[in-house]
Formats: sequence, structure tokens, C-alpha cells
Amino acid sequence: MSSQPGKTLSPRQLLLVGIIALVAAGAIAANGLISRSRSTQDLVQWTNAQAVPNVTLAKLVRGDAEQTLIMPGSIQPYSKATLYARVSGYLKSWNKDIGAPVKAGDVLASIEAPDLDQQLAQARATLASAKASQEIAAITARRYSALVQTQAVSRQNADQTAADAEAKKAIMDANQANVRQLEAMQSFKQIVAPFDGVVTARNTDIGALINAGSAGQALFEVADLHRVRIYVQVPQAFTADLRPGLKATFEMPQYPSQKFDATLVTTSNAVNEMSRSMQVELQADNPDGKLFGGTYCRVDFQIPGDPNMVRLPATALMPVNRGVQVAVLGDGNKVVLKSIQVGRDFGDTVEVTAGLAPQDRVIDSPPETLRNGDTVQLAAPAPPSTATPSGTPTSSATR
Repeated sequence: MSSQPGKTLSPRQLLLVGIIALVAAGAIAANGLISRSRSTQDLVQWTNAQAVPNVTLAKLVRGDAEQTLIMPGSIQPYSKATLYARVSGYLKSWNKDIGAPVKAGDVLASIEAPDLDQQLAQARATLASAKASQEIAAITARRYSALVQTQAVSRQNADQTAADAEAKKAIMDANQANVRQLEAMQSFKQIVAPFDGVVTARNTDIGALINAGSAGQALFEVADLHRVRIYVQVPQAFTADLRPGLKATFEMPQYPSQKFDATLVTTSNAVNEMSRSMQVELQADNPDGKLFGGTYCRVDFQIPGDPNMVRLPATALMPVNRGVQVAVLGDGNKVVLKSIQVGRDFGDTVEVTAGLAPQDRVIDSPPETLRNGDTVQLAAPAPPSTATPSGTPTSSATR
């Protein structure tokens, strides 16, 4: 069985096949170059997009018409007196203990002072002797004055007796003044209440040695609590808004659910150089006797607000060498760095008192490398949460 010989291509056909293969190879190469160029352009665009940081805006809160200033305060009695002894001796008795209400003039305690008693007795005896000497000198002077008219005695003797009578009278007056002084000291043997109030301290007992003057021990302390004074140290930034008549409320730890009314009555008109604060005084009525001296309280002032004041998150702050800055989104998404003045710090938010307007768009959590004039883009808002309510099935089976 004979085999047929293989068919061979003509030169023209071979040329056509070569041209087709060459065109196909060129097309494949061109496609590769175009694909690589597009990839390079996409990479450049992605790189440029990544170079522009995405930022989010902070939520600013405009200042209210009134703002609350909360400061610690110290409650003190309307009047308070620490009582010392004016005479030395021993405590004979005491009549009022701590917590006892007293009226002005009530005797709190009595002091036994035998030395003072003896001094008074001696002064009275000396006064009696001086009074007798003055009387006899006055009688003698009158007699000599009558005898000089008859020239029974000389004018010189009459003048001497008259002068002696005047001297004896002066001695009697001095002794009488000494007696009155000692009698006044005798009245200090009783410690009395200077005003209506409550005895808040008793530091002595029967038989105790009493030393006169403030160098000795304080015997009693009396406080008038029908009305109280409240002292508050207010920062300098808020002193311009504090005027007499301003209303306030205060709370105390022992009455957690109760608020008390107070009125600002005066300010010290002086700023403490150490704390840069001014002491102000408020007063409050105490009809129920719930307020005590030395008590801590929290005072809430309602002071006029600043409409240009804003509050922003603390994460938007950019600390610098000479204060604090924020990054504001300006025209063309350009960054503008602004220096601000910070007021009160509330922890997660701060109060801006100057340098920022409520309409400014402040960048939250700005990158550390952000500079003035940099271009940024706003990040897309987060989609709302679509959480499925508890108890609702997330899918259903199909049969």
C-alpha cells in the first residue's frame, strides 16, 4: 500500500503566516504595554490619593446664654467669737455646754479670783482713808478762809490749807477710779455670751487654772448661725461677671438631694497673686439650722454666657510651645492653624474663650505632621448602624 506525500506550503503562504504571527506578537506586546501604563497611572493616582490625609470634623457646641460656674466654698457663721478670760483665777462653774443655744448676756461660766477680791477690798479701804483725809482738809481750808478775813491767820496759811484740800481731793479721786477699775474687773469674773447664738466649743472645766488675756487658753466659742457666710475663691477669668446681688445655689455632702439658695453680697476686689483668684462672699439664711460653720459646699453660679464661646473635644487640640492651636478647614480644603485660648477643662471637652468662632470647621484628631496650608480631604461619614434588635432572628431557613 503506497503512502501519499505531505503537502507543502508555498512561499507565498509561508510569508502570509509569518506576517500574521508578527502582527499577533505585536498586538500582544502592545496590549502588555498599554496594561502596564494603565497600572502605572492607577498606582500614581492611588499614591497621590494616599498622600492627602483624610480628616474628620470635630463637633463644636456654642456657648449658652448663661453658664454655670461650679466652685468649692467654705461656710462660716455670720458672727463668731472666741471668748478668753480677762481675770486670772480658777474656774468656779460653767453653765453652758457645746450645742447649747444662748442669748446675749447669758452667763457661760464663773471664775473664782481671790487675788482680785483682795485687791478690791484694799482699794476700797484706801479710798475710805483718802476720803477722810480730804474731808478734814476741806474743813480746815474753810476755817482758814474765814479766819483770814479777821486777820487771825495769814493769807499764806489760808492758801496752803486750800491747796492741801485740793491735793487730798485729787488723791481721793484717784483711789475712787482705782476702785471702779477693780469693780469692772470683778464683772469679768463671769464669762457671758456676746450675742445670740450657739456654743460651739468649751475648752475648760471646773477647777482649771485660768490665765487672763489671749495668751491663755480660749474658754468658749459662740457662733451666730441664724445666717451664714459662704466664701469662694473664684478664678480671675470669671471675676468680671460677679456683682453683688448675683443669685447662686449650693449643695453639701450631708444633704445630697437638697439645694440651698445664696446671694453674693461682696467681693474682696483683690486677686491673690499665688492662685490668681478672688475671694467672694455669699450669704444664706439658715432658719432650719442645717448649715454649720466650717462646712464644705459646692457653689453653682449662674453667670452670663458669651455667645462667641465654644466648646470642642479635647482631641482637637494641638499643643505648641506657646499655647494651644487647632487645625481649621479653610477654603479649598486647605488647613489653617489657629492659636486659641482655653478656659475651663471638662476632661473630654474644653472651653475656648478666644481665637475660635462657632462657624469654624475644626479638624478632630489632626495628624502631627499637619502644617499650615496643607491640603486634606474629608473622610466619608460612617454608615448608620444596622444592628439587628435583640431577639430578632438574623436569617430564616428555607424548605
